[in-house]
Amino acid sequence: MVVVQTIWHELIAFLGISQIIEICKTGNYKVLLTLNGIFSAISPLIPLLLLIEIGRAIFYKRFKIEDYKMPFFIFVANRFISRFLSIAAVAFCIGVLEKYALLSTNMKWYWFIYGYIVWEFSHFIYHYLGHKVRIFWCLHSTHHAPESMNLSVTYAHFFLEAPYADVIRTSICILMGVNPPLLFLIMFIDGTWGAFIHVGENLIKDGRLGFLNKIILTPSHHRVHHAKNPLYMDTNFCNLLNIWDKVFHTYQDERRDMHIEYGISREVNPNNFFDVYFGELYYLWKDIVKAPGLKNKLLYIVMPPGWSHTGDHKTAKVVKQAFIEEEKAAMAAASQPMPVAASGAA
Repeated sequence: MVVVQTIWHELIAFLGISQIIEICKTGNYKVLLTLNGIFSAISPLIPLLLLIEIGRAIFYKRFKIEDYKMPFFIFVANRFISRFLSIAAVAFCIGVLEKYALLSTNMKWYWFIYGYIVWEFSHFIYHYLGHKVRIFWCLHSTHHAPESMNLSVTYAHFFLEAPYADVIRTSICILMGVNPPLLFLIMFIDGTWGAFIHVGENLIKDGRLGFLNKIILTPSHHRVHHAKNPLYMDTNFCNLLNIWDKVFHTYQDERRDMHIEYGISREVNPNNFFDVYFGELYYLWKDIVKAPGLKNKLLYIVMPPGWSHTGDHKTAKVVKQAFIEEEKAAMAAASQPMPVAASGAA
């Protein structure tokens, strides 16, 4: 009976409908007019879209259990391991840093715009470091390991990534004066959009979303971010506003002539939980052990993925530059006029 109740509570928590159920039980529907009530009504959106996505895939006979199996296992594991770590990290940063804020904000609309721009900057910093520092990539790579894109991928994270991300994002926002109520509102909006942009082609075929593709970061942009194509590596780090990707030249549109290949550059067994979850930590450890000298061992921890003490680097920057040069050479060759054969006398 306890097991059944536990499963039921976990299911309710996953669907995000616990507060809706409570409102229905009490009959106090006026709560829906409050900010918490609005959050309660929106929370089931992503799980509902995930179920619709799976349902459409089954209906059109495109459903593959392997596309959803590993994110599900990771979600279950994280529910047991890290339920309260992220909340504690946010609370700690607020408690320690709020008194050092550069300015004071409130819930006015102009402070909301300011706060969102600051939040997006802090998200860019965390996300950029997650791709450019090897130890942080070990935490982030679990999210990139799935070889298809669908809403279940939003639940695939290493258990330490959320606390690490929230320490960076919360610290920057609090120091820049984004007060906690405003920060929590932005976190909710950005978290909902951040989950939605993982939507797969089973639900939305063209992730560009029409004119929105030129204004904000859409599922199309995030599909690019999850790609292992050389041109797409380490791009589109922002979540909703693309301002910082454009400032730091990491913005990349999806090309219609390039098929997206999802996953990470090393060979991964997508059906092996330990390879998906701990694989990058294992390979980092192997590199550290074989590296000569303390300096090289430490460099493997902080340098980008693909860095080598031998100088034979295979970082995203190196791989992308090689691809761009090859593509330019191919285009230049294709643009050369064909030589005209001389005609002989009859």
